[in-house]
Amino acid sequence: MSTTNTTGDSKDAITGSDVKISCRSVWKVYGDNADAKFQALSKHHTNANPLRQSLIDEGLIVAAADVSFDVRAGEIFIIMGLSGSGKSTMVRCLSRLVEPTSGEVLLDGEDLLSANDKELIKIRRHRMGMVFQNFGLMPHLTVLENIGFPLKLQGRSSQDRQARAKEVIKLVGLAGREDSFPRELSGGQQQRVGIARSLAVEPDVWLLDEPFSALDPLIRRQMQDEFLRLQSLLNKTIVFITHDFLEALRLADRIAIMKDGQLVQVGTPTELVLNPVNDYVAEFTKDVPRDRVITVGELAIDAANENLSKQLPEGTPTINGGTTLDSVMPLFESHPHGVSVEHKGENLGVVTPAMVIKALAQQQQPA
Repeated sequence: MSTTNTTGDSKDAITGSDVKISCRSVWKVYGDNADAKFQALSKHHTNANPLRQSLIDEGLIVAAADVSFDVRAGEIFIIMGLSGSGKSTMVRCLSRLVEPTSGEVLLDGEDLLSANDKELIKIRRHRMGMVFQNFGLMPHLTVLENIGFPLKLQGRSSQDRQARAKEVIKLVGLAGREDSFPRELSGGQQQRVGIARSLAVEPDVWLLDEPFSALDPLIRRQMQDEFLRLQSLLNKTIVFITHDFLEALRLADRIAIMKDGQLVQVGTPTELVLNPVNDYVAEFTKDVPRDRVITVGELAIDAANENLSKQLPEGTPTINGGTTLDSVMPLFESHPHGVSVEHKGENLGVVTPAMVIKALAQQQQPA
């Protein structure tokens, strides 16, 4: 059988168990005497929801309420929710741009909340890359100088800064624009500079807060493609904030959905779309085409089914198990018997047009 390297939105799930970042019972409360009131009230509550309500009754704003999650090494972990859900608060708690009221934030097992100012500055300069919606470029510096700026803060030589900046300029597709100023660049190009600047320090962890939301739809799609290309090369541990579920669907290994400062559900895009825990998650996912979520690996017949396997003619393509149904359906025109499915060299079985039709029909049936 031939092997087809499908492109588009096919993504392998992260299977490694190494945890890079851990949030443990993180709270962030705003208001007068917020810390003192939190400490006093938390002594009388063992349940997060009554504590949250007691804090609200005291006139405090609960931006994050007992949030816990793990991010695995090499994973794209997306946090999403409506405005005011707490998603941006959480990504800022990871870097301590916002100081959590309580809880733990662990990076490679080390509690960032116990780091002093000097240690925290070192962590941000050497181990974290951050990209935000507003590009934050310095207008008086060229592309090369903007990208090299965090390296200057690290104390690296001018020659070293220029060499590294040119590497990432090439990586993000801006070769030839080294001497341009931000005002001379398009929005998409400016965002590429912001991405390149965050990558210049070769961070362990990459934090991105709605980096593409200010871009028009075409440029946004191109930047998503660029983001996936970079991740395929760099394999960073990424926490990405968005309010757009279709964007999350394209990019995420796993998604965390937040509401009113609370974590509602964490799972793969498929899990969230097909098995929402409540109406809030279902509302987020109701307009998502199921053929963009269900993968052929989930439908594949066990390879031991000799009857189906033997029906596949010579030259039948073999596709990756992470390929979504919308990407595989065009293949059925020239391969009506179906396709073979594999994951990391392991034969998962066979997917046929009839199986795809049945799966999509089941998902359209009312509950």
